[in-house]
Amino acid sequence: MISSKMEKLLYDTASKISENAYAPFSGFKVGAALLTSSGSIYTGVNVENSSYGAAICAERTAFVKAISEGEREFVAIAVAAGSTESFPCGICRQFMYEFGSELYIITGTDRENLNVRKLSQLFPVGFVLKR
Repeated sequence: MISSKMEKLLYDTASKISENAYAPFSGFKVGAALLTSSGSIYTGVNVENSSYGAAICAERTAFVKAISEGEREFVAIAVAAGSTESFPCGICRQFMYEFGSELYIITGTDRENLNVRKLSQLFPVGFVLKR
């Protein structure tokens, strides 16, 4: 379990970084803040594209940044989209599942109204190849 203080810090970080999102088509700006087991926090935003399939979500952006820096163990991720509670999409859920189903997912409408669930609750049966 993570502390309430850390939950709020991650949510605040995700909320602030969401301002940097590139969302000219949907206008839906999303930010994510990912906590690694080493204690580092990586952020990400959604980046849309004229070729819609080339867009990337905030959650995957944060994961890609962390992975590219050598991180492989993750504790929690907060997702913020203004005053709208936003959940990871199916692609993001599968992407995150690759690194463990016990990741805490923090969502909410503001820092005082947060919901915390494990990825396994949002995505009970993910796909992982045997290594």
